[in-house]
Amino acid sequence: MDETPEPIPVTRSVDHGTAKLLPDVDRPRAWLLTVDGAPQSYVDLDAPTHLEFEYVRRLAHVLDELAAPGEPLDVLHLGGGAMTLPRYLAATRPHSRQNVIEADRGLLALVTEALPLPDDSRIGGGITVRAQDARTALEEAPEASADVIVADVFGGSRVPAHLTSVEYARAADRVLRTDGRYIANLADSAPFDFLRGQLANFATVFEHLALIAEPPVLRGRRFGNVVLVVSHAELPIAPLARRAAADAFPARVEHGAALRRLIGDALPVRDAEAVASPVPPAGAFSVG
Repeated sequence: MDETPEPIPVTRSVDHGTAKLLPDVDRPRAWLLTVDGAPQSYVDLDAPTHLEFEYVRRLAHVLDELAAPGEPLDVLHLGGGAMTLPRYLAATRPHSRQNVIEADRGLLALVTEALPLPDDSRIGGGITVRAQDARTALEEAPEASADVIVADVFGGSRVPAHLTSVEYARAADRVLRTDGRYIANLADSAPFDFLRGQLANFATVFEHLALIAEPPVLRGRRFGNVVLVVSHAELPIAPLARRAAADAFPARVEHGAALRRLIGDALPVRDAEAVASPVPPAGAFSVG
């Protein structure tokens, strides 16, 4: 008889709210992390390549297309949560060197205690986790030190203002290698004032941009996640489009003229004028 105890929810006050770890009844060692009711991460400790959230799968599609399968990468993660993507990369690209920045020390302590990284994730450089503000960490990172920057930073349900400026975009450019990529999880809805400003910021610095999102979001019918991808090098638009279209919740890849039309007359946003991403509508990201 299997006498393994049923996992029970964990609730803890952290720096930026109340964090909860909720077990998935259908997957024995899988957990949903929320902060103040907003979903932050989903992790299956037995299956790190299982990605529950649609936007996380889209971020992973970009990571999968960055280099040949299994080739290690140097990655800077801004925003740690339960470290879903660092675990994914440790499984799919062993020996990658990953630096994870998480500003919430209480959250980091909870995740480290309850959802520890696998022992073998540190092989060949592995995963280094640090409690620090994302902008500060970016500005202190060595020049040309990353193949990719993954930005998934939310204060509650909003991207903090100091991570939404053109100066921030230039800081990311400094840290990336020549053909490196910056990928970010954003959220907005029509008329896309926030998203248009973000595109204007990165178009000032990088030659190639793309967005990945579900058609209803791109058409302005509802609030939702949008994955931004930028680089000095050409982006693998066709492979990304195939991967995004094959998902359970199909997404579309927008680039080129479509993005130029979306930017329209939007101007880059400087630090002095930067604002956080919009407040999501009630229930947009909440859990029961």
